[in-house]
Amino acid sequence: MVDIVYFAWVRERIGLARETLQTDAATVADLVAELCARDPRYAAAFADTSALRVALDQELSDFDAPLGGVREVAFFPPMTGG
Repeated sequence: MVDIVYFAWVRERIGLARETLQTDAATVADLVAELCARDPRYAAAFADTSALRVALDQELSDFDAPLGGVREVAFFPPMTGG
């Protein structure tokens, strides 16, 4: 089981702040593909992954990162300071 957390406009497009899933995905990209196949809301949220960041167990990561042993995956837009 993996907890998936959505922030900002990702949460708004999907309509959930968090969910827990059983997945066989090997990488973050595989997980995104699984989610997109579930519902059009996910496909809309993940249409341009270059506009998203991902953290695995609260550490910034990449979409090609393996999910083995990961307990939490968080998706969010890039943050800007100012």
